[in-house]
Amino acid sequence: MIRSRAPFALGLLLLLVPAHAQQKPADKWDIAADYGPTSKLAFDTSEGTWMNLDVSPDGTRIAFDLLGDIYTMPIGGSGSSPATRIAGGAVFDMQPRFSPDGKRIAFSSDRDGLWNIWTMDVDGKNAKQISREKRWFINSPTWSPDGEYLYARRHFVAQRSLGAGEIWMYHSSGPSDGLQVTERVGSQKDNGEPDISPDGRYLFYSKDVTPGVNFEYNKDPNGTIYAVMRRDLTTGQERRAISVQGGSVTPQVSPDGKTMAYLRRVRTKSFLYLRDIESGRDRELFGNVDKDLQEAWAVHGLYPQYAWTPDGKSMVIWGEGKIWRVDVASGKGSQIPFTARVEHTIQEAVRFKQNVHPDKFPVKMLRDVRVSPDGKMVVYSALGKLYTRALPNGEPKRLTSSPEPARAASGASSAAPASGGGAPRALNDDAFEFYPSFSRDGQSIVYVTWSDENHGRVRVIKPDGSGGRDVVTTPGHYVEPAFSPDGQKIVYRHAGADNARSPLYGDNAGIYVIPTAGGPALMARDGGGGAEFDHTGTRLYFRDFRNNAFALLSTTVPTSASPLPGRDEIEHVRSPNATEFAVSPNGEWIAFEERFKTFVAPFPRTGRPIEIGPTTSAYPVQRVSRDAGFYLHWSGDSRKVYWTLGPELFSRDLSRTFTFVEGGQEKPDEPEAKGVNISFTVDGDKPSGTVALVGARVITMAGLKPGAIQGTPGVIESGTIVIEGNRITAVGPSSSVSVPSGARRVDVKGKTIMPGLIDVHAHVGGESSGLLAQSSWPLAANVAFGVTTSHDPSNDTATVFTNAEMVRSGAKLGPRLFSTGTILYGAETPFKAVVETYEDALSHMRRQKAAGAISIKSYNQQRRDSRQMLVKAARELEMLNVPEGGSLLYMNQTHVLDGHTGVEHSLPVPRIYKDTIELFAKSKSGYTPTAIVGYGGLSGEYYWYQNTNVWENEQLLRFTPREQIDARSRRRLMAPMDDFNHFLIARGAKQIIDAGGMVQVGAHGQIQGIGAHWELWMLQQGGMSNMEALRAGTIDGARYLGMDGDIGSIEKGKLADLVVLDRNPLQDIRHSESVNLIVLNGRVLDAKTLHETGDSGRKRLPFWWER
Repeated sequence: MIRSRAPFALGLLLLLVPAHAQQKPADKWDIAADYGPTSKLAFDTSEGTWMNLDVSPDGTRIAFDLLGDIYTMPIGGSGSSPATRIAGGAVFDMQPRFSPDGKRIAFSSDRDGLWNIWTMDVDGKNAKQISREKRWFINSPTWSPDGEYLYARRHFVAQRSLGAGEIWMYHSSGPSDGLQVTERVGSQKDNGEPDISPDGRYLFYSKDVTPGVNFEYNKDPNGTIYAVMRRDLTTGQERRAISVQGGSVTPQVSPDGKTMAYLRRVRTKSFLYLRDIESGRDRELFGNVDKDLQEAWAVHGLYPQYAWTPDGKSMVIWGEGKIWRVDVASGKGSQIPFTARVEHTIQEAVRFKQNVHPDKFPVKMLRDVRVSPDGKMVVYSALGKLYTRALPNGEPKRLTSSPEPARAASGASSAAPASGGGAPRALNDDAFEFYPSFSRDGQSIVYVTWSDENHGRVRVIKPDGSGGRDVVTTPGHYVEPAFSPDGQKIVYRHAGADNARSPLYGDNAGIYVIPTAGGPALMARDGGGGAEFDHTGTRLYFRDFRNNAFALLSTTVPTSASPLPGRDEIEHVRSPNATEFAVSPNGEWIAFEERFKTFVAPFPRTGRPIEIGPTTSAYPVQRVSRDAGFYLHWSGDSRKVYWTLGPELFSRDLSRTFTFVEGGQEKPDEPEAKGVNISFTVDGDKPSGTVALVGARVITMAGLKPGAIQGTPGVIESGTIVIEGNRITAVGPSSSVSVPSGARRVDVKGKTIMPGLIDVHAHVGGESSGLLAQSSWPLAANVAFGVTTSHDPSNDTATVFTNAEMVRSGAKLGPRLFSTGTILYGAETPFKAVVETYEDALSHMRRQKAAGAISIKSYNQQRRDSRQMLVKAARELEMLNVPEGGSLLYMNQTHVLDGHTGVEHSLPVPRIYKDTIELFAKSKSGYTPTAIVGYGGLSGEYYWYQNTNVWENEQLLRFTPREQIDARSRRRLMAPMDDFNHFLIARGAKQIIDAGGMVQVGAHGQIQGIGAHWELWMLQQGGMSNMEALRAGTIDGARYLGMDGDIGSIEKGKLADLVVLDRNPLQDIRHSESVNLIVLNGRVLDAKTLHETGDSGRKRLPFWWER
């Protein structure tokens, strides 16, 4: 779920145009095969979730779907025997529709890897593919009256992953590409649910008629979201056939063509309505149906397909988990009894034990890497500081003069002391250091600093660490400095302020040039990025986005005689998907990064923009990296290109790449797969000494497994917890636990201690432009509310893993931070993760793991075979795979069947029934409902704005800028309690845990810290006991992430992550917010200040609004 407050870089890329090349189907992949350990799911059920059905033309039989299988039974029900399963197994089949002659059934199936339209005989034999789409779903089939054509909804995706729909028609002889019938509105508004009039003249379908072209969450169903449209298939003219308050969806025309059935929302319920087409008179017919999906993404339909009986006297429809026959004259409904035998193979969920906090860890997130022009030294930023290393086999050492703990080169067996020298610095030594770059002669390094107190500077220093001085002396937010060829000038970018780092000194953002010796800076351009001088030193290259493409441009270097910026721009190359360019020092070559692969090409000049990309045939282009490549740059002689992936440095000589260059090989080498590890290991943060927390009630969560909880097991009414360093060494009743001599004793009598909260879906955000703050209020706010572990399933890779490693090493305050990094996106953006082969899946996994990821987020990958490849790759590389739920129930069900770690975000349907409950409960996949932003209705976040004075929460205001809280909470939406959808979501979560499934807390970063408590409280509102809700926020979150061996419960040997509360949350779940102390990795922090208590003297750095 990407909302308006996603990270800036992600938000920018969502605006980009789609690529034009279709994604090919995955090569020879059998979606029905087993790709890891499996278990069998088998049960009988007389209810199901979101079941589509149809009635045979002779009125004697019903076809219906349930959990990806298709069944038939007599119109009166299945009787004492189960319904007959005619299609299914590992493939996911749905939405059956009888042909007009009753001999065939059309349905949607992913048996070729993607949902397409198929037909089969009524006994399930002789399946034939009708549509042959390779990239996007096709579903919701309906026949033309003569049986010659099938109409269906065809899906389209552009920049936003869930896309829009159109109605297309396909000849029933199949397979074909089909013919377009309707036109979509933009790329985010839906058309779907086609139905054809009995005479074949008119197409009826549902259309989102809300203003604008963008999908919006929390739409108001009390207005008109959807209307039923009528299209004349002869003239192409369209009009609204039904447009009513409450919306109208899922049209079905009666056999005589005189009556239209449709679903209409009335407040919080949906009803089946009938409209007399001639008069326009509406009649409410039946109310035992579930709430429709008008407020959600409804790719597969706003309500399950239903049908008239051939005589027009009855309707057969699914609702409340059952199948109903409704008398049209009276509106009386009677259940059609059925039993279905469900049999599936579940791939075991990918989950691996994590070492949450090792004593030493390898630093993986190396940023801003640059090799010296002579190739003898490399400089980079890691843990917020600059390091140099002699190539090829030197040891890393600090460039600047701050004292550092002993570190060891990666792979070294003993620690090597950090070194570095030089003159006194103008700024304090605690400033973070980023974006180093060598001068062309290799004698100087330019870089930027950031400190929360003094803001940013641009500095130069010698490679031996001496001679450091400020070049830009005024405070700002500076990034991307680079020298001119003669070393006399420096170009840099003022990135502007942000609210995470500081809003101060943020004006006049742009690209600037300044003399290296110091002096006034001249603006070269007020936009763009990645600026560097060309080989003549008279022009500046820079990146920008224009005309729906990324472009490399240049402009004249400003001088005091001609300071006006941007007056002489030349566009050199453009690409819809290449996001990074690097021009060689001699100006003859260009390297670029496109969709996580690195390429090299000659740099042609024609006087007009050149289209660049990996498939161009206009000039030579070669791929040089097997996996992703970041921080592209060249050797001083323009013969070699460098890039990095995590801790490894890669290089590629042109002679190994092109046959036509001097010394070129007869055949280019394969893309580079192995680099040189240039990083080091570092100690994980760990306090010294022993602390004893004495006298509190202790909610240990020890031994709790998934399932309903009876009572409050594992609670010690008067307990003592002993912590040595960062681990718990004893826990139990105070009467039986001895406090070691010399331990610091903390009296917590009358308080309650619980494990630290674990937010498994925590979008913690991050600073923009790669310039990180020393004190991050979003991270601190989570700690202040007792969130001690955050898993962020979508963030900028370099930002989140740099922050994570700084937290782990003690250089920055925050919860334990884990992440997927950049999502593996299925939409048509430059950062789309294309998965056509299993090697593609492995490559995406490798690039994320190299940077520090323990997990990946498979984000609405359209093809099921691609999703399965990512699961198998996760299993091979021992990573978690947490997919985006996507507001698509049927996709969510395949997520669980295929072995994803869990499902992120709520199931979109209002209620779930035995089939879905059993699927989750019997699998090992978790469910993270994020009720705070749930699909299908008004999000839970707004409940708390309406019912609590959020802006008066003193703890929240200590750790969050007031303007953010006021803007979100003071002018409140008002809605009746039954309008809030989170109650339904939480009830479904309760059903899953009662059946033995696993539910965990994810607060989506809506409001840092307190959002995790809201999530706990909403789970309790859905029926969980206080103990069950607390389990979801602690041990089940740890279990979900593979961390339950280290965190999630209060047990001997586990890491000391605890929350000391003033009040007991077992009495009132809202007391979870009464945080008094936080124990984070053994450090005892005061909740109001986050200063460490005791004798350590460690104080939290102030935020920007506190200075």
